[in-house]
Amino acid sequence: MPPSIPTRATASPLFVPAKSDRHTSRTARAHLASARDQARNANRPETRATPSGLDPDLRATYPAAGRPGPASARGGSLKLPAHRMTTATASGAYPFLAEGGLGAQGIYIGRDVHAEAAFCYDPFSLYGRLDGFTNPNILLAGVIGMGKSAVAKSLAVRAVAFGYKIYVPCDPKGEWTVVARELGGQTIALGPGLPGRLNPLDAPARPSGTSEEDWRGEVRKRRLLLLGSLAKTVLRRELHPMEHTALDVALDEVVAHAEAGGSTPLLGQIAHVLGSPDQLDAALGEPSGRLGTAAEDLAHALRRMVHGDLAGMFDAESTVAFDPGAPMLSIDLSRLGGAGDDTALVLAMTCASAWMESALADPDAGRRWVIYDEAWRVMRHVALLERMQSQWKLSRGLGIANLMVIHRLSDLLTAGDAGSRGRALAEGLLTDCSTRIIYRQEADQLAAASSLLGMTGVEAQAVSALTKGRGLWKVAGRSFITQHLLHPRERELFDTDARMHG
Repeated sequence: MPPSIPTRATASPLFVPAKSDRHTSRTARAHLASARDQARNANRPETRATPSGLDPDLRATYPAAGRPGPASARGGSLKLPAHRMTTATASGAYPFLAEGGLGAQGIYIGRDVHAEAAFCYDPFSLYGRLDGFTNPNILLAGVIGMGKSAVAKSLAVRAVAFGYKIYVPCDPKGEWTVVARELGGQTIALGPGLPGRLNPLDAPARPSGTSEEDWRGEVRKRRLLLLGSLAKTVLRRELHPMEHTALDVALDEVVAHAEAGGSTPLLGQIAHVLGSPDQLDAALGEPSGRLGTAAEDLAHALRRMVHGDLAGMFDAESTVAFDPGAPMLSIDLSRLGGAGDDTALVLAMTCASAWMESALADPDAGRRWVIYDEAWRVMRHVALLERMQSQWKLSRGLGIANLMVIHRLSDLLTAGDAGSRGRALAEGLLTDCSTRIIYRQEADQLAAASSLLGMTGVEAQAVSALTKGRGLWKVAGRSFITQHLLHPRERELFDTDARMHG
């Protein structure tokens, strides 16, 4: 059969009489245009009108009420197997919520906010048991009024129940006196007009197992370190080699005199020898006079401890003896440093720390806490930072947990410019703290805090919104939001807002 020929519509011009009227001509032209359109669209495929409403492919298979009948899975017939995962995996998806805690051993602090469980902490029990926990030292930071002083005092009070002893070498506001009294401890108040005296050159008792010769060398080294720290704090610079030699010679001369008379060397005697060029040169065996000239600044620096604003505190025999059996010992320095100059406070703290080392160095004295309250006030003094660094480094061997209390993390940056000795020492103290307790920080401090502590964005946001008594505890890389809980008696003892409430 021949192929089918598609149907085609044709149009031919219509005959219009020459004398037709206008209406007839217009009608004929309309018929012609309609015929042409029909012929033009004859070969186009037929189209269907798009239905209005929702696309059928997007319509729900079942009504909103659910699938009808017994297959609807209603009535509790659908059961899925429980999903199991490790806490390491869960903590990545749910920060804080899946943290396993530090265990039930240690001092009760309060409540873990996210885990809804008790939170306990003890640096001595965690050492060797928790991965990454390399030292028992603690940093505590928080703005005023958020409860950081309360948690520090609470740790001290509750630690006594575990057999630990508490030492506070510097109490610049006198807030620890009432705590020490309630615990049956000892408080030594130093300041102008007060009867308390401490001789920082007192020799500590020789530990068992140490020879007499070795212990003499250790005591001499400690005394030289103390004298150098005092001189550098007053002079605000490092000592020159000739000045170190002058200190060595003056100390040996005074110690020899004191031992011959059966007494203890004093700071006033050291200052007197440094200020006597003939005696200093004679002790060295060089009559050239150069050593006496080099020691002039040293003599005037130590004279402040004898005749200056610290006169009557460290220039005489000690009027108090250290009681190794006391649960707590605090040095009240609230009479010093009130005029804006912290130099006197730092000098007193240096002498008090040296005097307290007699107990810290005893290996049989048990485990102890050393609390540096208002530590931000000493960050600008390199000599004291060096002494603190030595104590931080020896914390494990001495059985000491050092607690440093500051207001802001940026306080550590005030120790000096980037790359300076002071900045390196301050950042080293932070590095040697396996536990960081951060109470609320102001918004402009979050960048510095995050940089120094390596906080995540979630942690930084949490720190900015912490309420009173609530802090972020970072323990060996693990994070907890903890609400500190106080006993009513503790709340009464630790209240630092009593004067604000009349």
